Amino acid sequence: MEKIQLSNGIEIPQIGFGTWQIPSGTVIRESVRSAFDAGYRHIDTAAAYFNEEGVGQAIAESGLTRSELFITTKLHNEDHGYDLTMKGFEKSLKALGLDYVDLYLIHWPNPIAHRHHWQEANAGSWKAMEELYEAGLIKAIGLSNFQIRHIEELMKSATIAPMVNQIRLFAGEQQRELVSYCRKMGMVIEAYSPLGTGNLLKNETITSLAERYGKSAAQISLRYLVQKGFVVLPKSIRDETIRENLTVFDFTLTEETMDLLDRMENTVSETRNPDDAPF
Repeated sequence: MEKIQLSNGIEIPQIGFGTWQIPSGTVIRESVRSAFDAGYRHIDTAAAYFNEEGVGQAIAESGLTRSELFITTKLHNEDHGYDLTMKGFEKSLKALGLDYVDLYLIHWPNPIAHRHHWQEANAGSWKAMEELYEAGLIKAIGLSNFQIRHIEELMKSATIAPMVNQIRLFAGEQQRELVSYCRKMGMVIEAYSPLGTGNLLKNETITSLAERYGKSAAQISLRYLVQKGFVVLPKSIRDETIRENLTVFDFTLTEETMDLLDRMENTVSETRNPDDAPF
């Protein structure tokens, strides 16, 4: 497993196990257990996924030491603002059964619950997260789905710069301006939906490359993002796929292949404007 260093020196495994849309209860516990067995040590969850408790149970049952793991969770959209963030983080920490989390993110910049005062709400959330970070309850703090305008507003009051922005990225969806901006700000980029919610597995360009390289379409898609220096968060509930998605460090895509994938059109859907998100 390759690791990427955040601006504060913390190292994050470059492939993480995504848990969005994995149901709570037995399914999430078994999926995370399978991920641990396959070699994943980075798990990405969120309060809004409603599966933090199952993730925590899988961690407790794993026999792995806490220092081996990198656990990310995210602030619920209803919990923006200083006081609500403090309470929301405490709920997540309790659900996970942990003493600290490795990375905590503001999940969305402009949720409906706080749309009339999102700038103030984000500033309050970030202040709370800075305090939790300084207290050692969070090892790194960052953002998710933030566009440049949201980051610039946050930086008017922030005293600690965000270390991560987790955004929707895959072959065909580049968000180039945002990626460039975040990197200039010193942020590591995390790519969610790296397989285009499964649509890239049937893409003709990628399936032809998979045949040429002797790999799966998923492995080509994930390797592409790894070579671009992103942290990548594939999700699956199938043992075979969970293992396959981690096996992307034993081959390299040529410069020609990278250029081809860079020029691919988005065949899935456009990334949602967070200011219009209906939640």
